[in-house]
Amino acid sequence: MSAAIRVMPSAATRATSLLRTVQYTHPPNCPCHSNPGYHHRHARPQVEAFAQRTRDTRKRGFASPIDLSQQKEYAFEMAASSIRFGPGVTQEVGMDFTNMGAKRVCVVTDSTVRRLTAVKQVEEALSREGIDYEIFDKVRVEPKDSSIKEAIAFAKPYKADAFLAVGGGSVIDTAKLMNLYTEYPDADFLDFVNAPLGNGRPIDKKLKPLVAIPTTAGTGSETTGTAIFDLVAKKAKTGIAHRNLKPTLGICDPLNTRTMPAAVKASSGLDVLFHSLESWTAIPFNERTPRPTNPILRPAYQGANPISDIFSLNALRTTVKYLPRSVKDPEDFEAQSEMLLAATLAGVGFGNAGVHLCHGMSYPISGQNPGYKHAGYEVTSPIIPHGVTVAVTAPAVFRFTAPSNPDRHLAAAEAFGVDITNVKREDAGEILGEAVAKFLADLGDQPNGLKGLGFTSEDIESLVEGTIPQARVLMLAPGLAKELERERDQLRRLFEDSMTHS
Repeated sequence: MSAAIRVMPSAATRATSLLRTVQYTHPPNCPCHSNPGYHHRHARPQVEAFAQRTRDTRKRGFASPIDLSQQKEYAFEMAASSIRFGPGVTQEVGMDFTNMGAKRVCVVTDSTVRRLTAVKQVEEALSREGIDYEIFDKVRVEPKDSSIKEAIAFAKPYKADAFLAVGGGSVIDTAKLMNLYTEYPDADFLDFVNAPLGNGRPIDKKLKPLVAIPTTAGTGSETTGTAIFDLVAKKAKTGIAHRNLKPTLGICDPLNTRTMPAAVKASSGLDVLFHSLESWTAIPFNERTPRPTNPILRPAYQGANPISDIFSLNALRTTVKYLPRSVKDPEDFEAQSEMLLAATLAGVGFGNAGVHLCHGMSYPISGQNPGYKHAGYEVTSPIIPHGVTVAVTAPAVFRFTAPSNPDRHLAAAEAFGVDITNVKREDAGEILGEAVAKFLADLGDQPNGLKGLGFTSEDIESLVEGTIPQARVLMLAPGLAKELERERDQLRRLFEDSMTHS
């Protein structure tokens, strides 16, 4: 009888065995990595691809031509502003600019906030430190490209060495672009605007310090590198997104949100709700294409990732709990504080993971407003608040996206208080869609779908065409076709299903 011959494992076999051991016998248990149905479904293909490449030495995979446009992302990058949170911290802002060495500060606000305590505190804080400042108070709520250009024209000759935004998302976004275009004085306005509406030029310079003091609990703009506005000629809402746009510091003072009217609290809070819900359900970061050829080209909106998940899900749960209280009781300071914190948490989440269909479809809804003016807003022209434009399509959107990851959609439904113990995974979309619709109805004073805003079925084609250019967010939408005509059909159905919620 011949003795058995022991064959030593190859390097490839040993490496593959080690990878399998790490990924399958030691599953991640820390909260950053324990995402249901998220990581392990991608692990085996990565291991097998490595094994195939290493065990078959006859194939020179790295020497073969590669279609870079089809390479999936392999990394994610987190960026967020420094945040200071607490009642009364507005009064510290003068010292912040002294610490930065700033001597000329451009203060950006709107005509309503200019009359409030927040701006008075800012002026006192700057004066105490002997800092020179000029106030621009002509920011437009839901800004247009024309109002942004007016603000930039104000900022250029002042030559500030720092900016301070005091207000809601419109104010903070306007200040970001004032900062950007004063640093690039010869740039064309469309140079940095998101493609395909603009040229999508990356921001390759460090901008001046920008401190943001939010007076609404909604956009989370104090943490993000995104600025949104209406591009009137295209009848579409668009923006500029890059990490270098993000504020240096966000000063989140719950005392500044106490003056918000109930309607503003509701619409701002809805923005928080769908920032968190969309970023939680966006495609995973390692499903996004193309992989950037240079880190500077990696987009701010990257897809769901282990870090953004923590912020997004926490913000979702907080908003479901505290938004109704915040709207119904102006004296509920706990609810106001929790909503401001939720807005900031959601900003970190979506500012890195991104949003998708609700926001992509909201931009033409806002840009093509048939004349709707939301009650409770002190404006003279028609306006659909951003949070409202996002909410009207949400029930239909999450019915559509649920098949991409039922577990995530069920976890979101559970955050709304739904008992998912005996729910089938294939019913996840219907369950979450119903939960969202009920939440909107219970919140009160919300339009019942697009018809409640004055849109009709005749507007659907125009809304679809206004959504198509929103590539920055549509690329993160689960289940959305890449083929243009099929994508149009899907969007058309979503707008039809959003005409009413019931």
